[in-house]
Amino acid sequence: MTIKPGARARDYKPFSEQDLKQIDDAIMNLLSDTGVKVSNQQALEIFDEHGAEVDYETQMVKLPQSMVEEAIDSTPSNVKLYGREEKNNLEIGENRVHYGTGGTVLDVLDLETGEKRRINIQDVADIAKLVDALENIHFLVIPVYPNECDDQNVDVNRFYSALKNTTKHIMGGVYSIKGIREVIKMASKIAGSKEALVNQPFISFITCVMSPLILDDIYTDFLIEIAQHGLPVAIPAEPLSGATGPITVAGNVTLMAAESLAGVVLAQLVNPGTPVLFASTASAMDLNTGLYITGEVEMGLMHAGVAQVAQYYGLPLYATAGMSDAKLPDIQSGYESAMTTLLAGLSGANYIHDAAGLLEMCQTVAYEKYVIDNEIIGMAMRAIKGIEVTEETIAADVIDRVGPSGNFLVEEHTRKHMRSEFFQPKVSDRQPREGWEADGAKPTRQRAIEMAKEILNSHQPLGIEKKIDDEIRNEFPHILLDK
Repeated sequence: MTIKPGARARDYKPFSEQDLKQIDDAIMNLLSDTGVKVSNQQALEIFDEHGAEVDYETQMVKLPQSMVEEAIDSTPSNVKLYGREEKNNLEIGENRVHYGTGGTVLDVLDLETGEKRRINIQDVADIAKLVDALENIHFLVIPVYPNECDDQNVDVNRFYSALKNTTKHIMGGVYSIKGIREVIKMASKIAGSKEALVNQPFISFITCVMSPLILDDIYTDFLIEIAQHGLPVAIPAEPLSGATGPITVAGNVTLMAAESLAGVVLAQLVNPGTPVLFASTASAMDLNTGLYITGEVEMGLMHAGVAQVAQYYGLPLYATAGMSDAKLPDIQSGYESAMTTLLAGLSGANYIHDAAGLLEMCQTVAYEKYVIDNEIIGMAMRAIKGIEVTEETIAADVIDRVGPSGNFLVEEHTRKHMRSEFFQPKVSDRQPREGWEADGAKPTRQRAIEMAKEILNSHQPLGIEKKIDDEIRNEFPHILLDK
């Protein structure tokens, strides 16, 4: 059974209504009284022109509550992110849940040797191809940075390799204005025109806010550029509890929300109605080592809390879950990934990235972990779907007919619901020990490696039409080709 993306979450809510009101008051006071440092001249002028309190010398900007509320009202509460095939279209907003990849990772566990090595352009293509075939991973946030590329050429290379290998929606971080423009031009060719791309965007972008409370020069340039094109953009902040954010979960949620809202306001001032995802990648610092960590259960709590804040404002949410601090796809990676994946999903977070493939504090990916996480996500989606209660599912008439000492195996009711009621795993082994041993007594990781290899050997993605592909490669000769 595969649960369609966009299943509506039930009622896991770590905050009460009074909690949310208190957090909202704190957010609005931070933006209007504390303010945000804006290290970008163009943005300072935009804020100034629209009535914010701007100090050009200190680069501090204070946003009136009315300006923030107007920006929230201007932001679409639901954003449609398209795939290049209709089956991959996503409705982002309210409490509809979708899971996908993420990261900007430099290393991979080689599928053949198991050894850690640097990412190359082939990995960008192969991960996209794997995601294209994994039914529970709903979108691709391009998760890796190929070592052959520099920041001026990496954007078009990453998006090209992804577009060649999946028709699921593709989002990516960006590294230069030149790269943003090249990616938009390339995608417009595939869409048929720039207007067609804006109307049905199958690509989107990520910019960042720096914690605490900084709109930096480079990412702010990127945000303004993307908003001017009218394409979807996620604007995450990443405060780390105990380091660049308060140690408390509620404090981290509050800071993150204020930071992301500052980016939302700017996007709406540049181009009202820009499809923006309120966004968070909030995490924590390990107080024992001072290192960034990603597998803590509190990350799940943070993003469940962020989901409530997003729903309070009526904003679509890009959230984070599913990462692990383990160095291998082992027991630790399984329970860490599953815990945060489930918490974020049950809260109704909309576009949950980083939910597949990531290890070692977001420094390494593993092909087999994408396969394992596909299964974890499938199980989470089944939990999110919940229990359907109707006369048919209560089945009192069936119970009455079977009666004491009967069995339900031969009932039509069983045949009707057997494929839709229970999630059927592909990686997990449910054989008796004798069958498992007869099949080679393979551990879960080995089965996942074999599945990943089979997908990469046999799956044929849609690709890009040859004529358009030739045009793209002629126009952008710095595109690197995979095998």
